[in-house]
Amino acid sequence: MSKNKLKTNVARLLDQAGVAYELVPYEVDENDLSAVHVAESLGEDIAQVFKTIVLHGDRTGHLVCVVPGNCEVNLKKAAKVSGNKKCEPLPLKELLPTTGYIRGGCSPIGMKKAFPTYIHESAQLFDHIYVSAGVRGVQLRLAPDDLLRQARASYADLCDL
Repeated sequence: MSKNKLKTNVARLLDQAGVAYELVPYEVDENDLSAVHVAESLGEDIAQVFKTIVLHGDRTGHLVCVVPGNCEVNLKKAAKVSGNKKCEPLPLKELLPTTGYIRGGCSPIGMKKAFPTYIHESAQLFDHIYVSAGVRGVQLRLAPDDLLRQARASYADLCDL
């Protein structure tokens, strides 16, 4: 993959903000878009490879949860932290029109609209974490606090680890 091909919209936004990051390519398996596959491809700890999950709350509308690849979002915890009574995952067919991203390439940075975003508190345990760079096949390696600022997020307990 050429350097230009690697440059995603997310990377451009981070460049504009002066944020340090690294784009890390990996081999995409269309039959396995899981964070586990990404972590294995990168040779990284699954606890440092975060996935971006978009939910819909009954009171606040859409929200974004960024959680380690080895856990599922606890919908009750996500609802509580976001001021909702209940939350449900966004139907897959609504992901692209809502966020501008496809499954397996959804980044918490640079969505079509700014949604309330929550990053699992375990991210703070690491010097760097990985999230999607906005396309399949490229991960973004950056400091959790930089992600927090760029996604205008807050840390929260979102899953049962």
